[in-house]
Amino acid sequence: MNNVTKSFIKFTVIAFTSLLILFAINFAKNDVHADASVNWQHVAEKHLSKKNVAARRWISFHESTNRYYARNGVCYGKFQLDISYLHGDKSKKNQELTANRYVASRYGSWVNAKKFWQRHHWY
Repeated sequence: MNNVTKSFIKFTVIAFTSLLILFAINFAKNDVHADASVNWQHVAEKHLSKKNVAARRWISFHESTNRYYARNGVCYGKFQLDISYLHGDKSKKNQELTANRYVASRYGSWVNAKKFWQRHHWY
């Protein structure tokens, strides 16, 4: 083989190896980030029945189209809770878990909260 061919092969191997390393690093970063962004909804729904999960998701969609940063007057977040219920913590975790506590104490279940919402257009 001549020097040009050897140089081309060496360059190709180095470039390919570099791309594989960059891909592996990026994949690892994205995998960790994706876990963190989805986790709290699953944690909050873990012990709910399928009907309650469906009602919970229906309410969050109708309240904010599932946006954690939605705002309407004194209501904030995915479930449009009175901002005072969040005690200054607007995190996804706090919104998910506070919504469960609010619904359990006021309606007993997400299914009951959805029925109330359908009659009054708020919950």
